[in-house]
Amino acid sequence: MSTGQPRPEEFQPFGLPVGSVRGILSLMICSFFWILLLYPWPHEQPTAPLAHFFLLTLVFLSFASHPVQEIRESALFPWVMRILFVGGSVAVVAYVGFKNPARLGHQLTPNAAELFEWPVLLGCLAGGFGTSLVLRSILGRTNPFFYSVRAWIGVVAFFLLFAETIFQFAVLPGLSDKPGVHAMQIWEGILIAAVAAYFGSRA
Repeated sequence: MSTGQPRPEEFQPFGLPVGSVRGILSLMICSFFWILLLYPWPHEQPTAPLAHFFLLTLVFLSFASHPVQEIRESALFPWVMRILFVGGSVAVVAYVGFKNPARLGHQLTPNAAELFEWPVLLGCLAGGFGTSLVLRSILGRTNPFFYSVRAWIGVVAFFLLFAETIFQFAVLPGLSDKPGVHAMQIWEGILIAAVAAYFGSRA
């Protein structure tokens, strides 16, 4: 019985094994929560921004949607990334939950003032993810131009996640005049759209 035509060989971003870039981005998304939970905040402990829960859904979707055959044939590096972001998350949550359960519940509950943002953030996530899917459908999965676009999206997503981590933990706590809600919403929307666009291009 025929199982259909095999998928043409696809060039992987930056020549890395399949799943490597998604693994790196997933590790960066998860590490944001690790830092938030483990950092010894001198004053009030901040809660995780709502936008990061939307980013976390991309990690879950990517991890759950990998074809079994692709996972079995995956190289060592993507496996290391998976072990790090899954094992690291379990270890951090277990440690903080044991040491300070109240902190775990408080910091992993989004600020009620941010909840009104969810339709916009969800739209950014769906827009970024869907745009990449449409672009891939139009250009073709093995199109050289699509390869370039996908690689650049990956680079942009990486640097935006890095900038977000630096901003939230090194810059924002020292600001006397905090950015407004709408300014943060725009920044977080761009961040979510860029990261979702890369995950969409690899879906």
